[in-house]
Amino acid sequence: MAKPSKSAPAPLGTVRTRRAYFDCRFGQLHVRTAFPTTGGFDEGTTLLCLHPQAASSRFFSQFLPEIAEDRSVYAPDLPGCGESDPAPQMSVATAVAALVDFAADLRLRHVDVLGLRFGAAVALELAVVKPDLVRRLVLVAPPPMPIVPALPHPSLVVRLNLGASDTAQWTERTMPKARFLDLADHSIDVFEASRGMMAKPLRDFLRATS
Repeated sequence: MAKPSKSAPAPLGTVRTRRAYFDCRFGQLHVRTAFPTTGGFDEGTTLLCLHPQAASSRFFSQFLPEIAEDRSVYAPDLPGCGESDPAPQMSVATAVAALVDFAADLRLRHVDVLGLRFGAAVALELAVVKPDLVRRLVLVAPPPMPIVPALPHPSLVVRLNLGASDTAQWTERTMPKARFLDLADHSIDVFEASRGMMAKPLRDFLRATS
């Protein structure tokens, strides 16, 4: 059950942001939320934003208002990160388990998922474990994986300039059904320094019908 924290009321016509806690099998998840004044629940599909390893939902704090103008957005601290309770071990599997509990708590039937680095690996595994829950995937600078799963979900792969060779794994050949966005001039700080520029292609992708 959510336990909202205090936040100042937003001016009319703006995106509202706040923080809350939700129960999961490992304790509580701390979650940053953003949604339009209309509520967001009757508009675009709910979006989950998953942070890199050794980070927290604070990573998306400036980006959330940019992407939440037409949908509800949730950015959880994954177990053991930020203000969330820890799991027995920090892994993709435990992060996915917590997200499954979170989606069930909110009775979310479908979600879009954006993941950055470790968060992208979690997003992929969530789509494997709960294929009917995940509608679309946005994988930002996904890390190297032993096997890239062949998923039917519409996917957008965002390649950043991280100076890492693992970007070669994520190509049109390995993910023939995915769209690709190359941002060679941007690094991992793209969600802060260029959040407005980042929001537009993501918003267009999430609004697409095919």
